Amino acid sequence: MNNTYKTKLLALSMAAAMALTLTGCGSKSEASSSSSSEGTSQGVAVQVEEIQLSDISTDNSVSGQVASDDERSIFIAASVKCTKTYFEAGDRVNAGDVICTLDLASTQASYEAATISYNSAAQSYRDQSEVFAQQISLYQKNLADLKQLYEIGAASQIEIDQAQLQLDSAIATRNATLAQLEAGMQSYRSNIEQLSTVLENVDGSGNVIAPITGNLVNMNAVENSFISNTMPVAVIDGADQMKVRVSVSETLIPKLNIGDEADVTVSSIGQTFTGTIRSVEQAASQQTKLYTVTLAVPSDVSGLLSGMFADVTFHTDTSKNTIVIPTETIMTSGNSQYVYIVENGDTAKYVEVTTGLTGTGVTEITSGLEVGQQLVVVGQTYLSDGDAVRVVSGED
Repeated sequence: MNNTYKTKLLALSMAAAMALTLTGCGSKSEASSSSSSEGTSQGVAVQVEEIQLSDISTDNSVSGQVASDDERSIFIAASVKCTKTYFEAGDRVNAGDVICTLDLASTQASYEAATISYNSAAQSYRDQSEVFAQQISLYQKNLADLKQLYEIGAASQIEIDQAQLQLDSAIATRNATLAQLEAGMQSYRSNIEQLSTVLENVDGSGNVIAPITGNLVNMNAVENSFISNTMPVAVIDGADQMKVRVSVSETLIPKLNIGDEADVTVSSIGQTFTGTIRSVEQAASQQTKLYTVTLAVPSDVSGLLSGMFADVTFHTDTSKNTIVIPTETIMTSGNSQYVYIVENGDTAKYVEVTTGLTGTGVTEITSGLEVGQQLVVVGQTYLSDGDAVRVVSGED
């Protein structure tokens, strides 16, 4: 191979290499340009929601408990022995059922003795009152007669003074005697009242009687064991109607009124319903410094049991016919709050807003937005002012 041929071959190889290089560069540039053009035409994918007027309330959530609207605790104001039980906690009892039997023989004997003593003291009081009344009446008549005789000179002043002294002495004796008898009566009456408390809901045989129909939610009586006077023998919840009790702070109490509605959720049984405030205590608990609020439960709500936990949400500080948007659409930069809206169907616009009330997942906008604007609800975190956007639905 001569030099001329080699030179031609080398020139052809270099030309082919240059052609390949130019072709590759052109293809990359065209692809890049095409991709850029396509991205610009599509823009950032976002979802929007038309701004409308709505109502909003501040939500205040607290925890409470379900309770029977007719709960009865049976106490025995003495330490006594239980000899027999007939029901267990969780059982349903009817009014008049015998829950358990107590050894109250000594208590009943004391009650009967106190009753006899009281009746005797009361009879003595009545008898003595009658005797003193007759005696004082005679002394008063004697004094009046002496005064008339004195007017005609038939009686002396000394006789009148002695009659007056006799009357005064009889009145003083009556008052002292009756006061002593009355003190005895009060003592006997106190014993009877105390023993009556022990025997409340108990018959003459020592049987503890259910005062209402309902569920036996607590049973402290145990056979052959003593019952303390510091805890109830049993607690019965009337099953017909329930209520919800919550404790709220002093900042919330002025905003709650009887008749206001609140959302109530009892998670344990999957129940959600609207309760109505029935009472608002005006004095705080000395222990917790909180105020008790009681809500009525609708009669058609079933499955609630006393002691279940309930989440209650009170709606206060309501604004009506105002702009309300999802709270998650609002972003913050320093001291500014802002959102994005879509203008002309394809352009993102940065808008600073002023917020008002906050509800569950929503916030009131007091300035910055207008009804009918397209608010970006998905994709706002990827936007800058003026970005091209592509509005898509939730299924895209």
